[in-house]
This record gives sequence, structure tokens and C-alpha cells, in this order.
Amino acid sequence: MTDVSMDRVNRFRDEAASRGLPVKEVEEWIRVARPAVYLAEGGNGPLVARVGGDPLLPHGAPRPSDPFVASVDLAALPPDVTGLPLPADGHLLLFSGTEVHGIGGQVSDAVLYVPAGTPTTLSPLAHSWREQYRPCELRTVWHQSSAQMPESFALDRWGGFPEDEQFELADELGDAWADVGGYRPSWVLQIGGHPVSPQNDPVHYARDPEEAGPSEQGSAAHGVGADDWALLATWRCGDDVTELDSGVAHWVVRRRDVAARRFDRVHRYVEMA
Repeated sequence: MTDVSMDRVNRFRDEAASRGLPVKEVEEWIRVARPAVYLAEGGNGPLVARVGGDPLLPHGAPRPSDPFVASVDLAALPPDVTGLPLPADGHLLLFSGTEVHGIGGQVSDAVLYVPAGTPTTLSPLAHSWREQYRPCELRTVWHQSSAQMPESFALDRWGGFPEDEQFELADELGDAWADVGGYRPSWVLQIGGHPVSPQNDPVHYARDPEEAGPSEQGSAAHGVGADDWALLATWRCGDDVTELDSGVAHWVVRRRDVAARRFDRVHRYVEMA
């Protein structure tokens, strides 16, 4: 854990103590937090990610079925701060449309990893239903611990059907965490960490799509291999994506698939507020 993250954790402990929150649950909140990297527009640092426009695809690569969202330069990310076994270099390309498809699911060409040194060419992707997304460069980067959403924490912590008091406690923990977070620019792209979702937790859905209702998510969380599922990335679509109101796209993956470079097994979820 970085010095900045540890400072926030210590301030969170103090804030939670001032609110009389149970120490056991405070420590569990800290334990399940995950590292994440956040990328935003502006700044004069190196180019870490490019959003919108046309992608650079490997020569002869099949055209993805959805519009190009972003290309992330993995070598430009701070090392070991995403909590994922990502490659040390190369580019991670993300693709998504804007149609909200229930709970989403596996999409074989939603993510493409392009190893460093691979010959590529600028490849306009023609999609009759949508123009390309607004091009922008992401040069502002920070990393910090990412906490679970309160409902997700309650479902994982107490499973099955948490009591109202347990959901309320999770909300109080979330409020205390947010109050010591400090100012951060409005980010566009998140890599790693826990999802921030206007509706439902996509990691919970990926664990067991047959148990997608809120009351069942807790039992799904404790299934075989549950801890292997993780958020790969989240994109905040922005106001220029007018067909979605406060829309987000999530890419969720098993850690073992990241390690094996099996990005064809990624699950994608698109939702709006």
C-alpha cells in the first residue's frame, strides 16, 4: 500500500472511530479495498490513454463488433497499482456500444491486447448506428485504494439477505470513506479496483449471472472462484454520449484470464443512471 493510500486508511480509521463505527467492520472495509488507477483529461504528463477516434489495430486483425472506446498504454501506468496481473507494456484496447443489455455478459472482442512492437495501422471502424466517440487524451493519473460500494460490501460481508441495519452500517462506512477522500478531478477511465456503478455491481453479476437479483448476489459472492473476478476497467461515457444518461461501461474479468492474456473472456456491462 502506498504512503498516500495508508494516509487515507488512517484518516478513515479516525473518522470511523469518531462516528462510533465497529472496529471489526472498519478493518474489513479496509481489507477488501483494492488498488486502482484513475485517468482524467488535462494535465501535461505523458499520454497514458487515448479515448475515442479510430483505433490502431494489428495488421490483419478482425474488426471488433463495437465502437472503439480507449487505448491504454500499459507501460505508462504506475507499476503494481492496479491489483491486476496486467502486462508491463503494450496497449489494452477497449470496445463498447451504448446499448444497455440487461446484465451484460461475455463479449469475445470487447478487449484486445496489442503487445509492444506489434505492427498496427489506423483502422476506422464504421458502425451504422453510431459515430466514433469524442477523441480526447488522458494525461492526468493518480492511484489510490478503491472501496466496494456499500451494498456490495454488505452482500459480501453478511451474505444472503443482510438486515436493514447491516445495509445502513455499510452506508455509514461508505460515507466515512468518502469524507476523507480529498479532491480528485473527474475521471474518465478507471483501471482495477472496485466498480462505481449507478445501478448494480458488474463484478457480482459476473460471478454468477443466474443469481443476478440483489438478494441473491451475496450467495453468488461466496461461490467457487468468486474472488477471482475483478474489475478490469470502467469508462464514464460523458455528456457527449447523449443516448446514455450518466452512462458507464464496465469490463470485468477473471484474474487468471488476465495472467493468461485471455481477454476474449472479458464480460462487459453497459448501464446508465
